[in-house]
Amino acid sequence: MKSIHRKKSHMVRAAAALSLFAAALPSQASAQAPAAPPAAPPPTPAAPAPTPPEIGAAEGVEPLRRRVAELEQQQRALQERLDAERRAAAEAAASAAAQPAKDKGGDVSVTAGAGKGFTVKTADGRFSSTIRARVQVRETFTHTAEDDTHEINVRTVRLTTSGHFISPDLKYNVQLAFGGNDFEKDSPSPIFDAFVEYTAIRDLNVRVGQFLAPFNRARTLREVSLQQTERPIAVREFNLDRDVGLMLSSPDLFGLGGRLQYNLFLGGGEGRNRFGAQKHGPLAVARLAVRPFGAFDDDQDGDLSREAKPRLAVGVTGAYNHQTNRQHSTFGTTLSLGAADYLHGAADLIFKYAGFSLAAEAVVRHAERDSFEAEVDGAVAREWTRSGYGYFAQAGYLLTDHVEVAARWDQIFAERGTDPKLVDLVDAQGKQVGGGLNVYLNGYALKLQGDYFYIFGKDASEGRHVGRLQLDASF
Repeated sequence: MKSIHRKKSHMVRAAAALSLFAAALPSQASAQAPAAPPAAPPPTPAAPAPTPPEIGAAEGVEPLRRRVAELEQQQRALQERLDAERRAAAEAAASAAAQPAKDKGGDVSVTAGAGKGFTVKTADGRFSSTIRARVQVRETFTHTAEDDTHEINVRTVRLTTSGHFISPDLKYNVQLAFGGNDFEKDSPSPIFDAFVEYTAIRDLNVRVGQFLAPFNRARTLREVSLQQTERPIAVREFNLDRDVGLMLSSPDLFGLGGRLQYNLFLGGGEGRNRFGAQKHGPLAVARLAVRPFGAFDDDQDGDLSREAKPRLAVGVTGAYNHQTNRQHSTFGTTLSLGAADYLHGAADLIFKYAGFSLAAEAVVRHAERDSFEAEVDGAVAREWTRSGYGYFAQAGYLLTDHVEVAARWDQIFAERGTDPKLVDLVDAQGKQVGGGLNVYLNGYALKLQGDYFYIFGKDASEGRHVGRLQLDASF
C-alpha cells in the first residue's frame, strides 16, 4: 500500500512538471528565434524563412502532450486501485469485528462428535467447554397373577456442560436433569451436579460443590454404562446419592500406575438441593480402592475395550452421617420429629478380561434409632428410620463388538425393628434375578437395551415378571 502511494506521488509531480514545460515551449521557441532582418526596399521585399529552432520546438510539443496524457491515465488507474484496496481493507475489518476468533488466527476451535457433544477450546489451552445432552426412553411391561400393565415414558433428560478454565487442571462440571424421574418430591431444583475441581497435585485433587458421595462403586458408575436398565435394588436402597461438600482424592496415590486410589469427603449430610438452616451434619466418607494389575476404566459395567490383560479393582468404604433428618440418610422422606446418626459400609469389586466383566458389591446402613414418637394434634405420631443391608452379583460378556449379554442376582434385608415399609419391601420384592441383551450402536453413547427380571420375596411363587426396553442416547 505504501509503495503505491509513493509511486502515485512521483508520477503526479512528473506529470505536473511536463505539463508546465509543454505549455511554455511555444513562447520559448518564439523568444529564441532570431529577429527578422530590416525590411528591404520596396523593389525587393522578402519574408524571412523559418529557422531550424522554430521547426524543432513545434515538433517536440505533441509527444510531450501525449506523455502527459499517459501519465494522467496511469494516475487515474492508480487512484482506482487505491480506492479498491481501501474498500477491501474496510470489508476485512468489518468481518474481523463480526468473527474475531476465526480471523485472528484460529484462537478458538470448535469440535463435535456423536455422543461427545460440542467442545469449544482456546488455542492457548486456558479454556474449554463441552456441552452434551442425553435422553433415556423406556417401555416397561409387568405381569402378575392379578394383572398385566405397561408404562412408557421419558425416564430422564440430562444437559451437561464441563471443561476447564484458566488452566487444564482447574475443571468444572454442571449437570441439569429434566426428566420426571429425576426430581425429589420436596426439591424441584434440576441441579444434579455442580462442582469445581483442581487436579494439579497428583496425590491431592480437590473438589467442592454438589456431586455423588464417593461411597459405593455401583452408584457412582456412569449411568450410560450400566449393563441393565435399572441399578440393583440394594444400591437404590442403601446408597448415599448426592450431597454438597468438599472432597480430597487421588486416582493414582504415590504414582503407582493407578494401583491405589483414595477419596475423603466431608459434606452437609442432607443430600442434594436442600435449602434453609439446618442443625444437622456433617457427613464423612472415606474410601480406598486397589487395582493390583494397574489402572483401567472401572467407571463402567461392561468391557467394551476387551482388556488384553486381566483387570481387577477392589474397594472398601465407611461413612458416618451425624444427626440427619432424611429417612435414607441423605435422601428420601424428610423427618420432622427428630434426627438420627447413620453408619454406612460398602465393599465392592469389578473384574474385566477379554470382553468378560464381573461386578459384586455388599452395602449396609444402620440408624442409631429405629423411630421417633411425638404427640401431634392430640395423637401419637411415629416416624421411622431405615436400617438394612444387601448385595448383588452381576456378569456380562461381549459376544461381538456391538452385542453384549448380562445377568444379575440381587437381594436386600431389613434389620429387626426398622421401618415396617422396608420390611414389607423385603418380603414382597427383596430378591431379583434376571438378564438382558445390549446393542451398542455407538458405544455407550447410543445403545438399545432389553432385560427381564423375576422379582419376588418370601414366597417365590408370588413374584412378578418385569420386562423393559430402553433407548439411551447421548448427543
